[in-house]
Amino acid sequence: MTTEIKVPVLPESVADATVATWHVQVGEKFTRDQVLVDIETDKVVLEVPATCDGVMTDISQVDGATVLGDQVIGTYSEGSAAVAAPAAAPVTSVAATSAVKVIDIVVPVLPESVADATVASWHVAEGDTVSVDQNLVDIETDKVVLEVVAQDNGVIGKIIHVEGDTVLGAQKIGELNAGATANTTATATAEDAVSSDEIASPSVRRLMTEKGLTAADVVGTGKGGRISKEDVAAAANKPAAAPVAKASAPAPAVQDLGERTQKRVPMTRLRKTIATRLLAAKNETAMLTTFNEVNMKPIMELRKQYKDLFEKTHDTRLGFMSFYVKAVTEALKRYPAINASIDGDDIVYHNFFDISIAVSTPRGLVTPVLRDTDQLSMAGIENGIRALALKGRDGKLSMAEMTGGNFTITNGGVFGSLLSTPILNLPQAAILGMHKIQDRPMAVDGKVEILPMMYLALSYDHRLVDGKESVGFLVTIKDLLEDPTRLLLDI
Repeated sequence: MTTEIKVPVLPESVADATVATWHVQVGEKFTRDQVLVDIETDKVVLEVPATCDGVMTDISQVDGATVLGDQVIGTYSEGSAAVAAPAAAPVTSVAATSAVKVIDIVVPVLPESVADATVASWHVAEGDTVSVDQNLVDIETDKVVLEVVAQDNGVIGKIIHVEGDTVLGAQKIGELNAGATANTTATATAEDAVSSDEIASPSVRRLMTEKGLTAADVVGTGKGGRISKEDVAAAANKPAAAPVAKASAPAPAVQDLGERTQKRVPMTRLRKTIATRLLAAKNETAMLTTFNEVNMKPIMELRKQYKDLFEKTHDTRLGFMSFYVKAVTEALKRYPAINASIDGDDIVYHNFFDISIAVSTPRGLVTPVLRDTDQLSMAGIENGIRALALKGRDGKLSMAEMTGGNFTITNGGVFGSLLSTPILNLPQAAILGMHKIQDRPMAVDGKVEILPMMYLALSYDHRLVDGKESVGFLVTIKDLLEDPTRLLLDI
């Protein structure tokens, strides 16, 4: 069967391309995924690999020819026979590699709302032996980290996209040689090596001649050290070497820190997303914060009395968050505007109670969602929050667990915060900040008592929530927390 070799689809801004280098000639055999020809555009070199084993039958566009996207430039015949090994290769290597199957390592399919992702961390290197289901690489999106695992036992072949690269869903980022071992893959890398004739395409060599440059004068930044037109232009525009006296002078942009050091690292995708969303909340909403304080003594006494029995019965500890969530859920029922959101010129009232819980992770602050809190028991709330916190810590939160949420609770008190003004979690209308419980002197029935007090801070979007509603909402939470029996009696 004859297969056409076509120029890849060119980017919208690229009109044509050049046939840079044919790596096979008519009559030569090749293997699947072997690069047949390099197609050069103004900025990049595109590789055209073989889709199966075969033999080259025709080359219609030779090196240096100008071609268009999707144009046929050659043909080959598909063949099932294995390609003969080079004479210098040991017979054992051919036998060993014949059982090796190349499996593409690809980015998982991204959620509909996620345009691209970043290669966060490779856990293996080229040549490493891996086992099936071993985590190979972490792919970071705006909200979650996706793991890519090995589909089979084998050895890592090529890593195409390194840490920090931006990738798309289902994009190939590496290769796994399934069935291979470290011994069978320790073969010569002649295919990857770039000869002096291949270091630059014909058009680049012509440009170097015009500029009076040689390959030794240009630093190639392409794959295998290949030289592009940009590399030639950079070498041509490079100023002549300065006199030694001037060269020894320090660059003005460099600061002499002495023994002090500093470290510059790029923002993670999650940190950039957090920054963008927080800035948008400040700039796009009429955000206002109102405060109150709550006497935590009743809840603390209740926890002290029943915490052991609660843990024995439900196999989970009784914390403060279950009381906070229960109180917030009841207050949201009474003030539906705070459980709403703005969508364009519409107000969307939610008839369910999905509460986002702010969780601090090594990667940054995330807000996974605890769903249908009105239907959860105290134990169900505690177990749900604990599960979300553990997943957040380990980077295992799914996209479904991160999306939605009608109201957010953030507890800065666990870090010692006494008072703060939390920023809205768009598109939500309000967020409640809980703080450190601290003994303070309070006036009770004309007497001074030392009570465990906590400040509450409610930030809300004044476009949707009025002052009366916000204060009433916060007072409702205060009353429920100071008399937790009302939570059980639903009054």
